[in-house]
Amino acid sequence: MDRLDELLAAHFKVDRAPGKLASRIVERARHAGGKGLELLDEIQITATDRGVCLIRAESLASPSSTKARRLVEQARVELAEYLEGKRTFFSVPVDLSAVAPFQRDVLETARRIPFGEVRSYAWIARQIGHRQAVRAVGTALGRNPVPLLVPCHRVLRSDGGVGGYLFGTRVKDGLLALERSTPVLQGCTTTRIVCRVGCVHGRHMSPENRVIFASVADARSVGYRPCKVCRPLADAMAN
Repeated sequence: MDRLDELLAAHFKVDRAPGKLASRIVERARHAGGKGLELLDEIQITATDRGVCLIRAESLASPSSTKARRLVEQARVELAEYLEGKRTFFSVPVDLSAVAPFQRDVLETARRIPFGEVRSYAWIARQIGHRQAVRAVGTALGRNPVPLLVPCHRVLRSDGGVGGYLFGTRVKDGLLALERSTPVLQGCTTTRIVCRVGCVHGRHMSPENRVIFASVADARSVGYRPCKVCRPLADAMAN
């Protein structure tokens, strides 16, 4: 490790995490969300061969193919990691092919909101070219077939109010609290690569080689390059 890495590691030194830290972060989010967030333990997921197509807190039809069942299992694993503060993005595909064009535009725009950030309903309306359709945007998000994977919980009212949410506003508050508690980017001092938390590359980092970055720009300014697998630069460009 050269002098630059030594200085960087010292500046961003991360103490050993206390035991069960992840579960305590989740518990704080649960406390913020009250009983509402506990509904996420009961969610049901179904998928087509193209991706996850429905997430609800009710019984759903079982996936009809082996590939769809694998996608459901992948979604469950990634959602569990997200709720444990171990993942800041989802790689499992979603299938919005059954959604009407206007709603699909709304949902695809919501998907681009970076982890830990929020936007307004009016912002989405502007992004899709329908500035006056704020109420319709709210309706489209309220009918989001794949909440969590499409993060409609990151959309608030223009006055800062939480707005509605399929699983309830306490759940929405809890998810936002969880994201505020979770680091987004981590770099490895040996590979000089910066990844989004949850990337497979990050799982091979030893604690002494891991540093936390506030942004891709910060990482690049000290010689780190964005991971080509999790593509953290894509989030930066979404802004």
